[in-house]
Amino acid sequence: MALNVAVQMDPVETIDVAGDSTFALLMEAQRRGHTVFYYLTGRLSQKGSEIYATGCDLHLREQAGDHFTKGEPYRARLDGFDVVLMRQDPPFDMAYITATHMLEQVHPDTLVVNDPREVRNAPEKMFVMQYRDLMPPTLITRDTDEVKAFRAEHGDIIVKPLYGNGGEGVFRLARGDENLNSLLELFQQIFREPFMVQKYLSAVREGDKRIILVDGEPAGAINRIPAQGDVRSNMHVGGTPLATELTGRDREICAAIGPALKSRGLIFAGIDVIGDALTEINVTSPTGIREVKRFGGADIASLIWDAIEARCG
Repeated sequence: MALNVAVQMDPVETIDVAGDSTFALLMEAQRRGHTVFYYLTGRLSQKGSEIYATGCDLHLREQAGDHFTKGEPYRARLDGFDVVLMRQDPPFDMAYITATHMLEQVHPDTLVVNDPREVRNAPEKMFVMQYRDLMPPTLITRDTDEVKAFRAEHGDIIVKPLYGNGGEGVFRLARGDENLNSLLELFQQIFREPFMVQKYLSAVREGDKRIILVDGEPAGAINRIPAQGDVRSNMHVGGTPLATELTGRDREICAAIGPALKSRGLIFAGIDVIGDALTEINVTSPTGIREVKRFGGADIASLIWDAIEARCG
């Protein structure tokens, strides 16, 4: 089944060939004989009921520093494609939300992965709140009195932007840390929306596990160890990926959220688990599939395309 695929992503020049999940997905698309049309979110447009983008045909290869060839730019209607991959990185801001509204106009006749309506309705740090029994104690607020009361109750806390990504703006504030007031003032100046506050989990020193689910089923996992002196485990800020296995608790968490992911059309999702607690559900632009394969796990790019082709079939 040869498909015409459009991919909405960040600049192809900037991606990390060794670790980028979008690159892995597109390489697998090429291997299966699918064509790839590439465009940036800023070139997405709507005129009346017509959704179109200016982009180019794209060919990729596993060669760092020389990993792509782009064709000549042209304008294409997105309803002329079989599949659109929505793979630009957050922040999950109004530009991101507007893109979901536009792509919703062509879905599901053109399959958008992930379903743009459900991506819009499932921001990582809000969607996860539907599973509070699986999470550590968590507060979403802009009220400084509420944050102070939460720290008084739990002692050691994490404060992070509600719509951030990649570990940016994540702070640990232990009991007695005198930076709390200043940090809350800074957050209130920078962010218009509430922010997330969670009880600090010391188990993060043993790793923050990223579990990949494909069409609601667990497909593989890696463990990410924070760098010394850093609370964040994200790999692009110094976290170290290690091989890992799914525990019984991991499978319990996946079984609890998997049916909702599948029913919502969230084909490619990544969840974060620290110790026995679920902390985030990532559906905008999940990562980690290259690391899973590198450590001997499943070829998740292939599993994702199996799921896409099954829906297109």
